[in-house]
Amino acid sequence: MTDVLEGRKDRAELYRRYPAGSVVIYNATTIVHFLAGAVAIYVGYDFAPAIALSAAVLYTVFAFVEMYIVMPLSVCPNCVYSALDGSLCVAGLNVLSRRIAKEGRRADFENRAKGILCPNNLYLASLALPIIAGIPALFVHFAPTLLALWLALAALLAFRFFVIFPHIACLHCYGKFRCPQAGAMGVRER
Repeated sequence: MTDVLEGRKDRAELYRRYPAGSVVIYNATTIVHFLAGAVAIYVGYDFAPAIALSAAVLYTVFAFVEMYIVMPLSVCPNCVYSALDGSLCVAGLNVLSRRIAKEGRRADFENRAKGILCPNNLYLASLALPIIAGIPALFVHFAPTLLALWLALAALLAFRFFVIFPHIACLHCYGKFRCPQAGAMGVRER
């Protein structure tokens, strides 16, 4: 790791432990997105209450399980933060991962973006699903509340992609030199 980091003094600081504010921003945005998504699904389809409630609950379970169980079991064990003593990643999931999974291989970290049902795609699905589900709902059952929720979800997604990833999370990550997400964000050389 040190050979990758040498000579990078002109680059963004890499955090062994992310500041508490970064961890709070990342997780608060994630949790608000998931909960607002569930509410949007329910409100958008409340003309069929049983279906709306079931869909909202299923989405909530999918999103939280994907983020807070699947990631710590399948992605985090292979991340550099799981091997760094005293470290804390931007999501704080490396701490959870150490408790529920055994350490993986750094070389397998890039697999997080391989395959149609890879953890990266499931993560993106958990963010995009309520936005996509809201589009037909807006046409079938328009309500100002639903429009406000849909706009809030779109704003949260934009905030994640244009602020959190490139400026708070990926930019300062020790894993950015191997992570496909950091590569897509263009932060490796910053």
